[in-house]
Amino acid sequence: MAFKRSAKTASAKGSKTSRAALTIEAARLLCPNEMVAEKVAAAFALPLPDFQGIRETHESVLRQAWNAFDESLNERATMMHFQRITGALVSSALGAGRFYSQKVTEAKDATARLANEHRDEDRDAPVGFDSKADRTRQFAAEMALQAYALLAAAEGALTAYKEITGEDWKAYEAQAEGPATVERRSAAAELSAFQS
Repeated sequence: MAFKRSAKTASAKGSKTSRAALTIEAARLLCPNEMVAEKVAAAFALPLPDFQGIRETHESVLRQAWNAFDESLNERATMMHFQRITGALVSSALGAGRFYSQKVTEAKDATARLANEHRDEDRDAPVGFDSKADRTRQFAAEMALQAYALLAAAEGALTAYKEITGEDWKAYEAQAEGPATVERRSAAAELSAFQS
């Protein structure tokens, strides 16, 4: 029976899971905007993060880091280093935005269950105590303001990255390994089995 290399390669390619793209646009869609953040802060009596201050501070910190390197890094190394730092801040905002969105959904569900009079387990808490729905809404509000603050940090990093490199930031994408590289690794692994 003949060995079909192409079928194996095709199935290996199909089994790879693709990750969602890391973009500032996705973070902006998931994180609350200024109007939502202001409404949440007012409704829950929480302090509103200073978006502009956070953005400017992160922009300044990255610029200071760049200046501290002086001429230690060449252009390519500078771009790679600040691409990673900016990517971490964008990833943080994106993760916070996803978490916030999930908590808003949970808060809406908990509040809807509380309105259903036929469910004993979802009844309101005793007088003087917060209900589960109250706590869920409060937590969602706190997460909204955290996501808003982290988005500000990411926006500051993007501005600094553009100034440092002269280019718009985009997430690093690893190049797929060619079949020759994979075959060489496979052959090396097989040959190592013969060694003691």
